Amino acid sequence: MEIKKDVQQQFGKSAASYVTSPIHKDGKDLLKLVEMAGVTGQERLLDVATGGGHTANAFAPLVKKVTAVDLTQEMLDAAENFIKGNGYQNVTFVKGDAEMLPFSDESFDIVTCRIAPHHFPNVKTFIEEAHRVLTSKGQFLLDDNVVPEDDEFDLFYNTIEKVRDYSHFRAWKKTEWLQMLEGSGFEIFEWHRFEKTFHFEPWCNRMKLSISEKEKLTQYILDTSQKVKDKFKIVIEDEKVVSFQGEAIGLKAIKRY
Repeated sequence: MEIKKDVQQQFGKSAASYVTSPIHKDGKDLLKLVEMAGVTGQERLLDVATGGGHTANAFAPLVKKVTAVDLTQEMLDAAENFIKGNGYQNVTFVKGDAEMLPFSDESFDIVTCRIAPHHFPNVKTFIEEAHRVLTSKGQFLLDDNVVPEDDEFDLFYNTIEKVRDYSHFRAWKKTEWLQMLEGSGFEIFEWHRFEKTFHFEPWCNRMKLSISEKEKLTQYILDTSQKVKDKFKIVIEDEKVVSFQGEAIGLKAIKRY
């Protein structure tokens, strides 16, 4: 599938920058995921689309075993270097597709996925796969960027993300996540919303945008309505975009049936 080739190409060339990216390695959202899990230490955890490995790394000292899976080999290599460099030996690394997980039914007690589903072309299939590999009453811990319910805001955010990163598929509305999860046999137990400040230059540079691509993106943002600028708290100085604010959700869902 073309979008998956795009993901591999985009993240293959950006793998190292994701390990050091402040938005990915820091942030109260990762701490909240760990807090929501309430682990005993005996869990088998699957981290889907592990990226730089930050979620797998955070859970490694807290659970029995972590399996980190990613579509892109370069990301897996970067994650392995990062996690093993921290001394954790209970993490295995598997190349695999979030929408076709290479694991048997009911193999894991916890499935985590952080800042990744907006790249998945068939997110419902991913949810079904997470449900399949979880044990009964297993935990699904999700964290991803979302869009507001207003269609104009939705269009703006998904457009700038797609211009910046051709492997972006869609950031979903909060109501869409609720419907998809509850329609797939999950019950949502806990839910948190986070505001995220994106600094324009590092945000573009992580995807290695050219000067002309940055200019195109800047112009699109400058030309957007005042309503959108206010909603996303866009900071503009001397006709340059400095930063804007997005949002993410972190949630814990339980496999009910």
